[in-house]
Amino acid sequence: MITTLVYRDHKLAGHNPPVESLASLRHDPGIMLWIDLADPTADEIKTIFEDLFGFHPLVIEDCVGDSPLPKLEAYDDYLYFVMHAVDYSKTDKFTTTELDLILGKNFLVTFHRQPLKPVQAAIDRSLRTPGLLVRGPDRFAHTLLDFMVDAYKPALEELRDELEAIESAVLANTNARDLFPRVVALRKELAQLRQIVRPQREVASELAQGKARLIRSTILPYLRDLSEDLAHIENQAISWADQLILSFRVYLNKSSHEANEGIRALTALTALTIPPLLIGGWFGMNFSRMTELEGRFSYPLAAVFTLACIGGMAVFMRKKRWL
Repeated sequence: MITTLVYRDHKLAGHNPPVESLASLRHDPGIMLWIDLADPTADEIKTIFEDLFGFHPLVIEDCVGDSPLPKLEAYDDYLYFVMHAVDYSKTDKFTTTELDLILGKNFLVTFHRQPLKPVQAAIDRSLRTPGLLVRGPDRFAHTLLDFMVDAYKPALEELRDELEAIESAVLANTNARDLFPRVVALRKELAQLRQIVRPQREVASELAQGKARLIRSTILPYLRDLSEDLAHIENQAISWADQLILSFRVYLNKSSHEANEGIRALTALTALTIPPLLIGGWFGMNFSRMTELEGRFSYPLAAVFTLACIGGMAVFMRKKRWL
């Protein structure tokens, strides 16, 4: 599907004119075109890319095929770059959709195979406020990229909520069998977010350097801000990954401390049984001349001595904080 917005004097002047009229509009110096191709047919690709603009075959090949990483390439009269929009859900996790942008002096062509919320948001805003000034295709391209960066916010909120839930589970002594898979899954998602954001930040930084002649100097501060936003997202992912590992280490230390407390208590209880075992073992020896067994008060004395030894050992352990 082809969506075309025609701007004259920086204001919206037309929406989806006949494709046959685009050739005349293409060479009108007072016209700016934004043509969006959403999952186009082969004929639509040929009409726009080859017949109307005559793009380089490598550009057409890169648009039609999948580019796993963002890229930026400069040609004689246009600039070609690839970015990736992100979508996030608890079930599908991160999914990315490629967006190809071809920026010329008075046109912007975008290409994508899947529906993109940032692109649709830009189209809706243009149609909703036709009097909105759009000063050049580079500014329009920045608007699209800005919407793409804004699309990261729901994903960041979901990840932050999951991190806070894991931290609450750590304090609540959740079973390790339930907690460990959540930690591994979240760390994997944060690593995936960094892998998505880092190359896009590099492309945005390169655009913000002002080397591309089709990017006006007035747009460079906005592109630098865009690069900083992407850097902030990447740093946030790194920070959360470190925080996640720290929380899990706290959980492991807490579990280890609780296990040591249990072992210490069991050891102390075992130590308290030593006096009865020793005294009982002594009186239980089968010697024929054991005078200890003949005394009238032997049993009460042995019982009192046993209890005294147990009590003394208990007091000693309490002072040492072993019990």
